[in-house]
Amino acid sequence: MGKGGESIPDEEWERFLREAEAGTKGAPEEPSARARMVARRLREETDRPEPWRSHRPARRQEGKGWYVIGLLVAVGLLVVALDPGRVAGWFGGGGEGGESAPLAVESKRPDQPPPTESTARRPTMEQPFRGSPAAQWGDGTAGIGLPEAHATGWMSKGQVAQTLEKTRDFLTASSLDPGVLRGEQPKKAIALINPHQQDVQDYLATAFRAPSRENDPLLLFSRFEKTKVRLVGGVVKARGRVTYQEGKRGAVEVTTDVTYVYPVVRAAAGSDEVARTIVRREVVMSWDDPAKVIVEPGTFSLVSYKVDSTNGGCDNFTGYLTPKFSTERAASRPGDGPEVDPYDRSTSMETRMRKAGDAGCGTATRS
Repeated sequence: MGKGGESIPDEEWERFLREAEAGTKGAPEEPSARARMVARRLREETDRPEPWRSHRPARRQEGKGWYVIGLLVAVGLLVVALDPGRVAGWFGGGGEGGESAPLAVESKRPDQPPPTESTARRPTMEQPFRGSPAAQWGDGTAGIGLPEAHATGWMSKGQVAQTLEKTRDFLTASSLDPGVLRGEQPKKAIALINPHQQDVQDYLATAFRAPSRENDPLLLFSRFEKTKVRLVGGVVKARGRVTYQEGKRGAVEVTTDVTYVYPVVRAAAGSDEVARTIVRREVVMSWDDPAKVIVEPGTFSLVSYKVDSTNGGCDNFTGYLTPKFSTERAASRPGDGPEVDPYDRSTSMETRMRKAGDAGCGTATRS
């Protein structure tokens, strides 16, 4: 919980749960994952519950001189998988060797994509972000902006501050934790998800046991197979922001929109060809009023999520991000989908999904 935040008395949480279990009149209801795990637009347009996990098939394509992106939509989900390393200047490390100073944390959506770096600089083990806009981004959570807390919905100002800290804890545990990035199960992140969303819990259990198009852990978590690739250095660059508003039944609805950049090399000893995997996630979570929704203290209910993954694998359902290097790149074909700039945060995830449509594999303009 955040410093100076107000803790929620355990007695109150226990009373709400006891009343719910006993069927007391006016007791909180169990959250409907099916109703919650849909895009905001769908929830506003219809009262009919929509499937919280749906998808459009992705197709693998290859390309010469371009990076291939695989697109997967799952409840407002877009996955774009890019093959890196083709263009030298797309790899980078600004801020290294006297380049531009770090950017201030993002407080609102930018009105244009970051400028294109020189195409003559490749990443190195010492400078894995060289030539990339991410070189000016913050390290880990330092690149994620948190808003000022205000009393909202059922929460006081102090409770909102606690909620924002918990939200950042989830981002850390799902997308930045070293063990999770090495392929371990994200137990800390899962512990923050409301266990009474049974559909979500079933999905999580299946996703790690038998990952598939329908049950893919990459929708919410970043994981690499340690026997194949390893991270370069101890830094993951991130840029994004957290916003919140009052949601349904007085809940505090928090939206996170963050882009993560992971530099990797092959796991084999002596490997030094650096590639980058870029993952942008928008996760909407509802921190519910326990008087109205059955929820464990300190957990949230998932509302919706969207993911855009670059160089993570086109039509990949292994449960791991699978970046490509030069040898795999040589065998790839051009994508038939739209061009995508993975560093462009001026375009919302909703707009990016709409632009992608039913396309299978798109083309990235840089890595």
